[in-house]
Amino acid sequence: MYPAELVKPMRDDLASAGFEELYTAEAVEKAIQKEGTTLVVVNSVCGCAAANARPAAKMSLQNDKKPDYAVTVFAGVDTEAVNAARNLMVPFPPSSPSMALFKNGELVHMIERHHIEGRPAEMIAQNLAQAYDEFC
Repeated sequence: MYPAELVKPMRDDLASAGFEELYTAEAVEKAIQKEGTTLVVVNSVCGCAAANARPAAKMSLQNDKKPDYAVTVFAGVDTEAVNAARNLMVPFPPSSPSMALFKNGELVHMIERHHIEGRPAEMIAQNLAQAYDEFC
């Protein structure tokens, strides 16, 4: 577990952009099962989350079509919520950061850590925007 003061700015980065923070398995399941589309960001302290994932997630919401809901869980902190989210992302192996788009509770698009590392935020945001155009 990371100290709260360490992750607060990283949490706030997405929360200030409108992402709802989820802390429990029940909250994750409710969010993903909602009718419509839900973007789930597994946030983390790693450098690629700051340089690529969080900026990309925020940029992606500038697209004309976007998910109905945007939520986030924090790896290494919100263990119960992260495990619940990852269970719904099967068959993809756990990775953080990562992003998943769900439609009516079904996983329809996944971006794993290896799709994030070394790629500019703009490229990742474009990947998400293409998924929004298709599913939202």
